[in-house]
Amino acid sequence: MKKYSDRELIAFGLDPKRIPKHVAIIMDGNGRWATAKGLPRAAGHRAGVNALKDIIRFTSDVGVESLTLYAFSTENRKRPKDEIGILCGLLIEYFNREIDELHENGVRIKSIGDLSWFPMAVQETVRAAEKKTADNPGLKLNIALNYGGRAELLRAMKLAFSESAEPNETAISRFLYTADSGDVDLLIRTGGEARVSNFLLWQIAYAELYFTDVKWPNFTREELIKALRDFAGRDRRYGGLKPNGAK
Repeated sequence: MKKYSDRELIAFGLDPKRIPKHVAIIMDGNGRWATAKGLPRAAGHRAGVNALKDIIRFTSDVGVESLTLYAFSTENRKRPKDEIGILCGLLIEYFNREIDELHENGVRIKSIGDLSWFPMAVQETVRAAEKKTADNPGLKLNIALNYGGRAELLRAMKLAFSESAEPNETAISRFLYTADSGDVDLLIRTGGEARVSNFLLWQIAYAELYFTDVKWPNFTREELIKALRDFAGRDRRYGGLKPNGAK
């Protein structure tokens, strides 16, 4: 993957100094996209998977360091078995098709969540991708699979308390799945809903939130650019004041 120069970023209407380090995306709307077209939900999930490639590439090219994707939540386990089977099949297909190119471009893949819930074929495919890309220096691609924010916090707190009777925020942060990616700067949700759905609850404490009606299969690099421009225009004070003392 190439890295855009400052001049190229400016041509996209982006501020080179205000590119978020960590972007997280709730990829919502696959099923509704398919229904609106009179297609089965499976077609929406396939279209959603196909949308991944360009978004991952462009995110890396503009200089984002970490990208965390909400692929399958703990709540998604309530879906019909046949739909879950289709999602598992698409996951295996995606890694088998894209892993070599991702590896060649230096992407480091990491699953976050309880992968043990999935069929062994999914576990083996994901673990193989993680192992192959473990030492890559490029974009940190975190894929949330059977992930829930509350479950992650419980896990992190238990581990932190096992080390200390009085763990602090730094100690708890070390045991989060995304410890090496840091807090989220920009959270994007597609599909028209305006909620965070138990995603990265600790990490998004000071994130900028961007909600769009665009359904995930239609979320192109142009839509991502809109989100990045919006982020660049936010005044991130973290509870503080502007230099002149105004709120």
